[in-house]
Amino acid sequence: MGHTDPGGTAVRWAVVVNGENRRLSLFTAAAEAAGCGTPRVVEWRDVLHDGGHAFADDEVVRLDSPGENAEVDRLLRGVEGPTRVEGSARWYAGFLACVASLRGGVRLDAPADLAVLFDKRLCHARLADAGVPVPPSPTSGGIAAVRGWSDVRHLIREAGMRRVFVKLAHGSSASGVLAIETASSGRIRATTSVERAEDGRLHNSLRIRRYTDESEIATIVDTLAPDGLHIERWLPKASLGNRSADLRIVVVGGRATHAVVRTSRSPLTNLHLGGARGDLAAARALAGDRWAQAIDISERAAACFPGTLCVGVDLLPAIGWRRFAVAEVNAFGDLLPRLTGLPGSGAEDLDTYAAQIAAFRSLAPGRFPVQPAPSLLVPPRTAHATA
Repeated sequence: MGHTDPGGTAVRWAVVVNGENRRLSLFTAAAEAAGCGTPRVVEWRDVLHDGGHAFADDEVVRLDSPGENAEVDRLLRGVEGPTRVEGSARWYAGFLACVASLRGGVRLDAPADLAVLFDKRLCHARLADAGVPVPPSPTSGGIAAVRGWSDVRHLIREAGMRRVFVKLAHGSSASGVLAIETASSGRIRATTSVERAEDGRLHNSLRIRRYTDESEIATIVDTLAPDGLHIERWLPKASLGNRSADLRIVVVGGRATHAVVRTSRSPLTNLHLGGARGDLAAARALAGDRWAQAIDISERAAACFPGTLCVGVDLLPAIGWRRFAVAEVNAFGDLLPRLTGLPGSGAEDLDTYAAQIAAFRSLAPGRFPVQPAPSLLVPPRTAHATA
């Protein structure tokens, strides 16, 4: 059973996803509860093996994360082992090609937007060009060459930055992220989840590590550099309950609908690395009337990706909750189980998936135009957007 869009035409839902992932069960539950029936499931592995997939004109096509599946990860990344850090540039090229092979349907995730969302250098430049506050970066737009540790050292010295985050340009879930501090004496410390094995390969670990030997840090960065690196100033963050804090704000159809506070004793607030959800009411109280600024910035960041229905905005609150800057914008940042919407958002009783279904129903049919031909979807190569 389908539902009817604002123009009166019956539509059906289809989801490209890893079928065993809880993302699918959560969206399916929301669709069925909204009377939309059970979405048709298209597996990422099948798209990869078949070289594409065609959707009917009346299908509303939602893409969800291809992560957390060993076979799909191996096909995209080209390396064995789900914990491996290397291969993100190949993953990026393979993912864009996979997205471009999808044909037909009404798309809720514009391929051209995804090409920018999954390149931190391009995303940073798009946000900055739109006047969205972001941390200063010498690699914005992918112009500066980062061939290894010596380039990182040169760029941060030239920019006068002593505390930076070095990130994989196409990474996610803090994979390959290093928080680097340089003392006036020249001593360096890197905080990261990266573990270097005896064979020199890099793995993501659930344990935060601190490296103080510059040669060891250099080796890690040199190993990551071929996949493309992005550097940002490490902005001092606000605290909540004696822990550093940031925000994930979900924006659906241009409106901020859901938010969580993430807190940690380390620079990395990701929940799988020991971060914890904080008290959102307490954070809003600390922000006071500046909370409206946080919402406005998040919605402005989402507006930079007009062909994508839903994004998750990672927002950095400054000390004292006085100002905010956008760290990242996530294409698949809506996995917040059981969380209902913000007061006044229109999604007060809805989870993130139900909010997306409701938003689509409220939008005019022309909100998501037909996408350009696949050959036009791959972004120009930058210095490190290698296949």
